[in-house]
Amino acid sequence: MRREELADLSAFLEVAEQGSFTRAASRLGTSQSALSHTIRRLEARIGVRLLARTTRSVAPTEAGERLIAALRPALDEIAAGMASVTEMREKPSGTIRITAAEHAAQTVLWPALERIMPDYPDIRMEVSIDGGFTDIVANRFDAGIRLGESIARDMVAVRIGPDMRMAAVASPAYIARHGAPRTPHDLAAHDCINLRFLTHGNLYAWEFEKDGRELNVGVEGRLTLNNPALIVRAAKAGLGIGYLLEDYVLPALDSGELVRLLDDWCPPFAGYHLYYPNRRQHSAAFSVVLDALRSTG
Repeated sequence: MRREELADLSAFLEVAEQGSFTRAASRLGTSQSALSHTIRRLEARIGVRLLARTTRSVAPTEAGERLIAALRPALDEIAAGMASVTEMREKPSGTIRITAAEHAAQTVLWPALERIMPDYPDIRMEVSIDGGFTDIVANRFDAGIRLGESIARDMVAVRIGPDMRMAAVASPAYIARHGAPRTPHDLAAHDCINLRFLTHGNLYAWEFEKDGRELNVGVEGRLTLNNPALIVRAAKAGLGIGYLLEDYVLPALDSGELVRLLDDWCPPFAGYHLYYPNRRQHSAAFSVVLDALRSTG
């Protein structure tokens, strides 16, 4: 494509976005008549009308809408590429916005930020704690952190944490009173501490696996909580069986306050991944954060 053809396409996008030749010409630093001539030349070259003109407004035709959909990603990539080249001669700077679940932010994201923030004073970080599946494109995040199995296929996913495990636990006093379940099916006869998700309000179905056999169990119990720390406290108090990420209960397991149950039904699974759109050009600041997180994976 010749340089003047690319300029014509950029001019068309500006008019379509502004909905006015006058405003578009002002932003492009040209005259309205020159801009109108550019659009007519582009329409003549393509052979279809791209803009519907009235006395009050300008709007894309169906053909114009199709062209806009094709042009925007390409021109955005060009702009991002030029920005990234410019940043190579400067210190990494700018704001990076990341969404993560609380556990991921505490165990993976924060240790990385704690290392790099003192060395990069021009990088600003915004971290949003959210346990749901945030649309990072629609909500203008640079990236998100979630478990690898829950990431959409159209995203780039970079592993940033080790394998993880779940742990079913209860206090010695609870086990002395009620016994220990041998299989997940036995949980139906036990007082289990339910976890309710903060984001969508559903109860977590306990997920188990053994010898390739997956089993999801909806448990019953007198307590339903939406905070892992409270579930640990309730389990230590003998109020039921809890089921949490292993990290939450390791101290209590080491101290003997809790006992692990159904260990052979809790295999490791893929840990946290950083995910981001596969077409996005990295800024220098984003690369710094990505490298810091990747080193922990």
